[in-house]
Amino acid sequence: MLFRYLLAAAIQRVLFLGPLLFLSSCSNSPQESLIVNEGTPLPSPFAVTAPEREALPYGSWPSTISAESLVAGARGIGSLIADGESLYWLESRPEEAGRTTIMRRRADGEIEELLPSPFNVRTRVHEYGGGSLHVAGGVIWFANFSDQRVYRMRAGEDPIPITPESDFRYAGFVFDAKRNRLISIREDHTDGGEPRNALVAFSAEEESAQLVLFDESDFVSAPSLSPNGERIAFVSWNHPNMPWDDTLLHSARFAEDGSLAQLREHNPGQEESVVDPQWSTTGSLVVLADRSNWWAPYQVNGEDFKAIPLGLSQTEVGGPGWSIGSSYQLHDERVGSLYIARQGAVENLCLLDLQGQLRRIDIGATGIGSMALIDDRLYLTASFADKPGALLAIDISGELLETVRLTRDDALDPQWVPSYRQVSFPVGADEVAHGVYLPPQNPNAQGPLGDAPPLIVTVHGGPTSVASAGYRPDHYFWTSRGFAILDLNYRGSTGYGRDYRRALYKEWGVSDVEDAAAGARWLADQGLADRSRLLIRGGSAGGYTTLAAHAFTDTFAAGASYFGISDIEALARDTHKFESRYLDQLIGPYPEDKPLYVERSPIHHLDGFNAPLILLQGLDDPVVPPNQSEMIFEALRSRGVATAYVPFEGESHGFRKAKNQIAARYAELYFYSRVLGFDVADELPSINIENLN
Repeated sequence: MLFRYLLAAAIQRVLFLGPLLFLSSCSNSPQESLIVNEGTPLPSPFAVTAPEREALPYGSWPSTISAESLVAGARGIGSLIADGESLYWLESRPEEAGRTTIMRRRADGEIEELLPSPFNVRTRVHEYGGGSLHVAGGVIWFANFSDQRVYRMRAGEDPIPITPESDFRYAGFVFDAKRNRLISIREDHTDGGEPRNALVAFSAEEESAQLVLFDESDFVSAPSLSPNGERIAFVSWNHPNMPWDDTLLHSARFAEDGSLAQLREHNPGQEESVVDPQWSTTGSLVVLADRSNWWAPYQVNGEDFKAIPLGLSQTEVGGPGWSIGSSYQLHDERVGSLYIARQGAVENLCLLDLQGQLRRIDIGATGIGSMALIDDRLYLTASFADKPGALLAIDISGELLETVRLTRDDALDPQWVPSYRQVSFPVGADEVAHGVYLPPQNPNAQGPLGDAPPLIVTVHGGPTSVASAGYRPDHYFWTSRGFAILDLNYRGSTGYGRDYRRALYKEWGVSDVEDAAAGARWLADQGLADRSRLLIRGGSAGGYTTLAAHAFTDTFAAGASYFGISDIEALARDTHKFESRYLDQLIGPYPEDKPLYVERSPIHHLDGFNAPLILLQGLDDPVVPPNQSEMIFEALRSRGVATAYVPFEGESHGFRKAKNQIAARYAELYFYSRVLGFDVADELPSINIENLN
């Protein structure tokens, strides 16, 4: 249902807009205090004028950043896999209707696409997928989106299915070389009721009978095989938990028939989140657990979890298991252990070397994704504050060896990219919420002297996701036209420790709304936003917060809900298995707490909707069904509130097709311009806005 888009960390409890001082995620000395990726000072409150820039009303600035440019030449890069001297990865392409293909960098440096169209690598296990590719010995296995079957191929060969035509889904592949089989998570939808999840094994060569290894929980994820192939580790959890609540770590050996033997639970009754089990090259089991409030690495021996000392403060190594196969660590006997550590909106890459010394590998990045090591080359995906992300090859000192692939074919002139600032502001009785602030930025325009810009509060999904400090042309679409942005990390966001993440429990629709409104008002008080033109937008869970903010506050002048939830009671009755009990934590058990569901559902508080609202919805969304947006639209239209409904054929939970991403962006800008009454420099396609007058 609700919720996704991915990870953050702790900002100190200080309330100012300038550079934030905190411990480096992995400094050369654990005691060293320094500024990390702090950006440059911002004008406050836009009192400085630049003679070469024309003074124009905020929102009307001419911009070279079109909606088309946001998707043109854009690609997603992830799931790096090293196989011999070759590097494989997945690449998603909005211009091919969101198709994900398989790429390879050969040992000679040549890059080639391996998967012919229309094959599309994507699994629907847990609906959010992940872990849909594996490579070993030049053999490639992948899950194909259209039929959810597993296919086998080599470079230059046609893919061959090795799982049956059935209502099964597969993810999290591990190659068991000793038995020439794949181990995988299987989600069984054949009975029409709640799907059954299991860990299974089947032939790596051809379609065959499947051996169920483990099916004793509601969910299973993250299988990992030891280097010698003798042991396996994985995690499981049961309703009503999510994988960031309470997961069990399992390990086992294999019996002669390939089934699991000596299966054991390593952390019974701990009520902690264990994620990303990995085996070191020496055969020890290392996991990430939040038993100290922050996800951190532990070496596991039986029920003994021995903390691996990193000397980090208020730092998250790990994240919520929305997708299968997410990894925050890499172990290699030649170099030591690599960890992705997050503070605030910034991630850092840290190396715990063979002498037990931790240091930061500084490549100027604000975010680190997937990693793979080939000989003395570390390949990783990195995001930056001022330029497109890239697949890079570096050495362990951080020296750049090669830029393998960019996430975009072109980059914006830096004059169009605003400097970000992490901000913290007071909420509730005595608490703090966080976010990333971006001011308007345009080399050719500035606002009228003394005016403040309209502010868009963007609310991420999840709610356990995070607003990061990476390169965001989708944000610059707005800042280049004269809008400021607060990318909100409300209570419930990841990266600030378990207590902050759980601060939203039983308070969804209350604390997140309070944080959005408080952050907008706080920036207005600083002179960094126009209090009369505060806007809010979000998708999925962020869409719900947008709707709830309209229903329960009068802070925002307009908003945009992308596949947001208006009736959370309906959602409790009609969503997929992975999130079917998530609301037990965020609201309370249903139907026992039905009155609370009614109280928190925007659809039941239409009298509070007085500000214009646009709703954008995929018609094939299994997570938030279209009737959620349709209900709120019809209700607003009947009440005379300015509103628009923009549906998209063939889109699921999140828009993957380039043409729909473009149409949605322009529709939102058109809506704001009409309901707030400002002229835009763009020639925009019109949409039907009900009750505009």
